[in-house]
Amino acid sequence: MPELPEVETVRRDLTAVILHQKIKSVKILSQPTIKNSPALFLRILKNNEFVKIERIGKLLIFNLANGKNYLLVHLKMTGQLIYDSGKNVVVGGHSLNKNRTEEMVKPQRSTRVYFIFADGSRLFFNDQRRFGYLKIVDYNELEKIKSKYGLEPLTPEFKKDKWRQIFSGRKKNVKALLLDQSLVAGVGNIYADEVLFASGILPNRLANSLKLVEIDKIFKNLQIILARAIAERGTTFNNYVDGHGRKGGFVNFLKVYGRKGQNCKKCKTPLKSTKVAGRGTIYCIKCQK
Repeated sequence: MPELPEVETVRRDLTAVILHQKIKSVKILSQPTIKNSPALFLRILKNNEFVKIERIGKLLIFNLANGKNYLLVHLKMTGQLIYDSGKNVVVGGHSLNKNRTEEMVKPQRSTRVYFIFADGSRLFFNDQRRFGYLKIVDYNELEKIKSKYGLEPLTPEFKKDKWRQIFSGRKKNVKALLLDQSLVAGVGNIYADEVLFASGILPNRLANSLKLVEIDKIFKNLQIILARAIAERGTTFNNYVDGHGRKGGFVNFLKVYGRKGQNCKKCKTPLKSTKVAGRGTIYCIKCQK
């Protein structure tokens, strides 16, 4: 699933190509993907423009030129956003198995919605498993949604004292805490495993059992690893090259995620696999305590 670094990469890429382009039309191919009535969705978007793209956690927020509404886009497990100008293709979201741009730039079986801009360029929302969604909201609804998210790493609000408070008295395991979007915004399975390995902490440790020095290690490593992943354009970008010839490179820096049964890169002990917080989890029994 795309996590904070992947969604931030999508935000940056699309910001460079779709802002201030008039939306000529919107094609809805799968009505359940739209969390509004189709009539309202089309009425607000047609002849409007995206003027800014923001993000909170894994949620993209497209600010509209009318100043009253916002388009929310959540990629969930298999969502992709693909922009095609005829000369340039920008791809972001869930991994693709093939680098075949001719298949990306036209409606396909997984296309749920697509936008046609006045200059003829198009933006496709593809989602194979149909968990992703698009929704138009106003300012008040947007603020309610934002209020449900917890601390987000790499923001000015991410302070050590607030971070320590999250752990105080909590009896859930530390991986479940990291995956809880109401506590920590933007972290998913990939980066939870990587951060806990870097911090030397077992994923099934109870949050209230951690010492301050351990809590502070997670605080530090969250920022280091997420920043590095953003610089590398994420992890789930490794299976294709976009229209700029770039691909995600953080897959080359993974220490535990996706390495079940392989030797730990630090101690050479075979990595273990289990389920924690309902998610497949890879860890080192020797390096993590």
